[in-house]
Amino acid sequence: MPITRFSQMITYMESFTNLEKQTNNYTTRTYRLDRMGKLLEHLGNPERDFKKIHLAGSKGKGSTASYLASGLAAIGYKTGLFLSPHLCDYRERFTLAGRFFDEAFLVEVGNHLIDSLEHFSFTDEWGPATATTFELFCAYAYLLFSRAGCAWAVIETGLGGRLDATNTIIPEAVLLCPIELEHTKILGSTLAQIAYEKSKIIKEGVPLFIGYQEPVAMDTFLSEAAAQHAPAYRLDHALTALVSTTTPAGEAVTYTWADGTREDLLLSMRGSVQAQNSALALLALRTLGLYGPSIIPAFSQNTIPGRFQQLAHDPDLYVDGAHTYHSLLALLNSFALLYEKEQITIIYGALEDKDHAHMACSVLDHTTRVIISRPGTYKKSDLPRLASLFESLKGPDHTITLIEENDAALSEALRITPAGGAILVCGSFYLAGGIKEAYEAREGKREPQLA
Repeated sequence: MPITRFSQMITYMESFTNLEKQTNNYTTRTYRLDRMGKLLEHLGNPERDFKKIHLAGSKGKGSTASYLASGLAAIGYKTGLFLSPHLCDYRERFTLAGRFFDEAFLVEVGNHLIDSLEHFSFTDEWGPATATTFELFCAYAYLLFSRAGCAWAVIETGLGGRLDATNTIIPEAVLLCPIELEHTKILGSTLAQIAYEKSKIIKEGVPLFIGYQEPVAMDTFLSEAAAQHAPAYRLDHALTALVSTTTPAGEAVTYTWADGTREDLLLSMRGSVQAQNSALALLALRTLGLYGPSIIPAFSQNTIPGRFQQLAHDPDLYVDGAHTYHSLLALLNSFALLYEKEQITIIYGALEDKDHAHMACSVLDHTTRVIISRPGTYKKSDLPRLASLFESLKGPDHTITLIEENDAALSEALRITPAGGAILVCGSFYLAGGIKEAYEAREGKREPQLA
């Protein structure tokens, strides 16, 4: 029976094997590319109907992708943007440079995909196998972009790179954002192993743009680029200086390029990491000949949910998806330019397989009030263990409170935060989304849920 609402499309796709919800037990049967290739072939290869930019990395790839899409849209190209995960609304994953597709169009394309899947089968050496949820997300995005007439699409990997479902495309450019230890049960326990997995989105002869990296990651990326005869452009060589300051009005950034060109702008998305993300996106667009005077204003206005996003005032309430040690540290350092330690309450939650000890120390360095809350139920977390870790690391002035429910955690944060102070939610996109939903429910601003 045909679907009539987008929420039904999400329910349908999530009925398949959902690798996004798993944290271990990946197998070559479920985590592979040949099934995705056959699915796209069955659908008529919609991913070939537009030009593509492909991104991987541990942090910043979503923001960098959004800068790329906003820049391409600003110079006149209809541009699709595929991101994951979403903060509160599944529509965030499939947009026109951040703008939602109409519900009717989402339903129309959804019905086409569902009808097509009725005639799709895949058999491997173990027997018949169905597509995964993330593979369907990718296929759905490509169909949306194709049928919408997109000239370009910016595609963010879901996890890793080598065996990610997005790695069936041949892009016009590849971007590798900063990496660090993450998903170690799946990608490897060392930075070199993780860099290897990410490097495999580099394609034969396709220009590669590399953000700031640890030396072992940079060496891995450059080695793979050489093997693939892919010209490599490094942000650390393209820029002679990158200066940014977090201000109440935004992130004040100055790029100084190796050719002597200097550009100043005020980004709406605050945080020092956004200076790096926007710079990498700008390097790629400049090098590809996709630059115009409208790009800088587009970068300045660009936003996506959950990136230093302010929801309320007095007390000020911010949500951010920082979920790795370095991204969290950069966020906290930027936040400290706006508020004193005594003014800040942090609501924190993190999934398993994170660098919990270092992340906890960073949080405790920036506030005396920490509320531990659940980062959704989508993936595993161990809140009592996390709270115990904070208790073992805290100083005499710290107060650690475990409140699993997000709405109750928000209520407590609002109660204990002093006048003129601020609440920062961090550690997980799922936590940021949960607190955002709780706040909107309190204020009566919550839109009808689509999934």
